[in-house]
Amino acid sequence: MRGPRVTMAVAMGLGLAVAAPAWAQKVANIGSNPPGSVLYVFASAMSKIATDAGTLRLTVQPYAGTSTFLPLIDTGEVELGVNNAVDVGLSYRGPNFKVGGRNPFQHTPNMRMTMRLAPLMIAPVVRRDAPIKTIQDVRGKRVTGEYPANLAIWYNIFGWLASAGMTWSDVKVVPVPGLNEGIDALVQGRADVSSYAMNGAKVREADAAVGVRHLSVDCSPEGQKRVREAVPGYYTRPVKKGEAAAVLEDICVIAYDTYVSTSHKTPDDVVQGLLKAVWENSAKVAPFHPLLKQWTREQMVSAEVTIPYHPAAVRFYQEHKVWTPEMDKTQQRLLAIGR
Repeated sequence: MRGPRVTMAVAMGLGLAVAAPAWAQKVANIGSNPPGSVLYVFASAMSKIATDAGTLRLTVQPYAGTSTFLPLIDTGEVELGVNNAVDVGLSYRGPNFKVGGRNPFQHTPNMRMTMRLAPLMIAPVVRRDAPIKTIQDVRGKRVTGEYPANLAIWYNIFGWLASAGMTWSDVKVVPVPGLNEGIDALVQGRADVSSYAMNGAKVREADAAVGVRHLSVDCSPEGQKRVREAVPGYYTRPVKKGEAAAVLEDICVIAYDTYVSTSHKTPDDVVQGLLKAVWENSAKVAPFHPLLKQWTREQMVSAEVTIPYHPAAVRFYQEHKVWTPEMDKTQQRLLAIGR
């Protein structure tokens, strides 16, 4: 049975010009986080590029959060999804693999990769006039938490708290169901600190409503080490003043990769239809979001991934001479984990 979702034919909403007759295109869905989120924009980019190219007619299916649609991708009910490396790695490995002492994701051993997208960059969000000036000032404050619909956000906050040597026990948790509700709690005064991806539409909305700003995580060598140890797959990146919405000074943020994921049950022509469209139209990706400006098609495949690639993706990258012996080793190691 499908989880809660909002069905949206993005191909219609964006006024796409289909490059091939509808009957000639394979039809598929791509799951995402809710409208207003960065992953929704990434999914919309994939939808438009593939549909315009005539290789795959994609419809974006927004869900409350990653944890609600990962099981649907695993079973093949939803063909594709835009997810992050940590979520899919935890769900693929199953309950015996834990980060922060927990792994609440449903086991999804059928998950596979099609391609990497740009990394997500995450940072704390506070009101612009708040007395919270550094990450250390978060101690004892009201911080949005739990996030049952967006379990990734629990790990985001766990990671940036860890950068400063803190844990969830050092703050007062304000339970919220999902990422957008976390920002709502901040705007409404029910929380002092929340978390969101850089340049998220929800952050821009909050900034227009009450004025908000992103807070820097601890990017000292010790802080960076604590981040990497707290959540495998996380790393830190600098962001200059004005490079993103609500960045009022030079800050440091949490970064981690985003994937277009699928199931090993997904037909080869769906996977190859997406990859062909993106590979041949990679220059069209950047305008969709500032986080995609530095992305190139060479980043679609990497040995630094948390789930194995779909067989059709492996063949595609081999044919385009970007699949390396190192990738073979990574693929076999990850497949062995899932057995």
